[in-house]
Amino acid sequence: MMLLALKLILAHFIGDFVLQPSHWIEDKLQKKGRSKYLYFHVGVHLVLLLLLLQFKHLGIIALIVVTHLLIDLGKLTFTNPKNYRWLFVLDQLLHLLVLALALYLISPFALTFEGILGPQTLLLATFLVFVTFVSGIFMRMLLAPYIDEITKEDESDEGGSLKNAGTYIGMLERLFVFGFILMQQWAAIGLLIAAKSVFRFGDLNKGKNRKLTEYVLIGTLLSFGLAIVSGMLYNYFLGLL
Repeated sequence: MMLLALKLILAHFIGDFVLQPSHWIEDKLQKKGRSKYLYFHVGVHLVLLLLLLQFKHLGIIALIVVTHLLIDLGKLTFTNPKNYRWLFVLDQLLHLLVLALALYLISPFALTFEGILGPQTLLLATFLVFVTFVSGIFMRMLLAPYIDEITKEDESDEGGSLKNAGTYIGMLERLFVFGFILMQQWAAIGLLIAAKSVFRFGDLNKGKNRKLTEYVLIGTLLSFGLAIVSGMLYNYFLGLL
């Protein structure tokens, strides 16, 4: 079953991402169901499935191809500049669900939720939520006395910054630190701190803003500290299970 699942996923990845030129995507977005590239795209998926499945399970292949066409048509119909990212995610989830259904029809498997709701999974989920979202809120509360002052001075910077970039950077760095601790790669945490310092040095040195420098240092140490403590606590509680 694993080999069959890999074949289905590989065909999807190659068809959707490797063998779909950008001008096909642009033409589909403009002409939607009238675009010839939509049917070329579905044809590519058909050929890939036939080759990887060695012309077996033709009914399942037909199911995958037809649903792929319908899902893509739905996405193209409702796509606009505001929702295209969410529709892209939904589109991929629907394709993967169809592949899961196809796999089940070929080789039925039992779905069990005991492992999903087990203590180890719930423990990991709890700490992941804490490291990403809860820690960020804690940091904003702790840094609240400095945010207004830093924001006023930062608004004078002509370059500005990406919307919510700091939030996403903080989430990613804490996830990396948390993961490094789970893998017992403490040296990697030092490399991550050094890398962030190099990227931030230019901005801080150019601005010559002592308050901003102190603010960034406090935020960085808080972020890494929360992630390190979370990783250590996770390992401790995991050992108790």
